[in-house]
Amino acid sequence: MNDNPTRKTFKKGPTLAGQVGAKAARKLRARRHSAQGVWFGLGMMGLIGWSVAIPTLLGAALGLWLDRRDPEGRSWTLALLVAGLAIGCLNAWHWVTREDKAMRDEQDDNHE
Repeated sequence: MNDNPTRKTFKKGPTLAGQVGAKAARKLRARRHSAQGVWFGLGMMGLIGWSVAIPTLLGAALGLWLDRRDPEGRSWTLALLVAGLAIGCLNAWHWVTREDKAMRDEQDDNHE
């Protein structure tokens, strides 16, 4: 046995290839996020806006049609406008929570 006290032992760390691969993967993720950041944000705002506007307008249009067809004391336009707005807000909430979950999952993957 060779028990020389002056002999230094080195711990095995990550290899150079592993370090280079990890750095390259980080750079690729950063490029992907920076390139899609502005357009992704604008697209998401548009998606959320349309997901609220379309059901609201459809509810109002259906309400106007019902009010013309059956002119009673009730205002179907107002009731269906509010219902369409509620559906649109739920739809927007769905999209936002889904994207937030995807971003959190990606951040968790990056930290591992």
